[in-house]
Amino acid sequence: MSSNSNDQFPQVQGGGSLILAWQVKNKHVLVVGGGEVAAGRILNVLNADAHVTVVCPSSGLNPEVRYRIANDEVTHVNRVFSPSDLETLPPSNGPPDMVLVAVDDPAASTQIWKLCKQHRIPANIADVPPECDFYFGSVHRDGPLQIMVSTNGKGPRLAASIRKWIGNQLPKGVGDAIERIGELRAKLRQISPTPEEGPKRMRWMTRVSDAYSWDEMCGFTEEDMDNLLTFYPSNQVPHLDLLKGMRGGMSPEDIDVFDGSFGFSVVA
Repeated sequence: MSSNSNDQFPQVQGGGSLILAWQVKNKHVLVVGGGEVAAGRILNVLNADAHVTVVCPSSGLNPEVRYRIANDEVTHVNRVFSPSDLETLPPSNGPPDMVLVAVDDPAASTQIWKLCKQHRIPANIADVPPECDFYFGSVHRDGPLQIMVSTNGKGPRLAASIRKWIGNQLPKGVGDAIERIGELRAKLRQISPTPEEGPKRMRWMTRVSDAYSWDEMCGFTEEDMDNLLTFYPSNQVPHLDLLKGMRGGMSPEDIDVFDGSFGFSVVA
């Protein structure tokens, strides 16, 4: 096969966005505006554990934003945006790490966008794709699972419909199963912490994820996970019946003697 063959590697599809899970935990986010769109933006960044300051006159706050302020979930500055907000913003009195603008004033929005560019602060101007460093997609959330659908600003309503369809196709309890896998990974890192073990850890966790169904993983107890980890040194994954049979302190050898149906089958 020729090294220049176009079916050897994935084809480049330009015009997309770089989809990232942006870690904004403990970062300072400025939201300009207090209406329905601003309320959605605020919830998005609060879900990501950001610190949020809302700059908006009290007369422009919708009920949800008022609720966030009353419950001290966000800091409220009762006035219109000032350019100085990009330099010193309460409560940190430093510049924001991100700016989200949601006001019904195109000229003011554009001015804020230009100021953000000068200060090199990433910004999103609602409903103005050309004035956005990033977009908000439609997100399905189930515990640690987040699935975002983006149309790159072309069809937000369509993105929401696609997101709902995808969510309906997922098995129930998938978020709980992911939580259990996350706990298992953390336990595995405790018993095998070295970087050299990294490839083995990844291969073994892949086998674990492939060996059990979502429902089965949701049913794992702390004892099940501890027992499962005993198979890691030999790079094996036991069948579910064997794993359940080990509850109460039973060893694989005891189970084999007690009930041959469990056996020692493993997913190698």
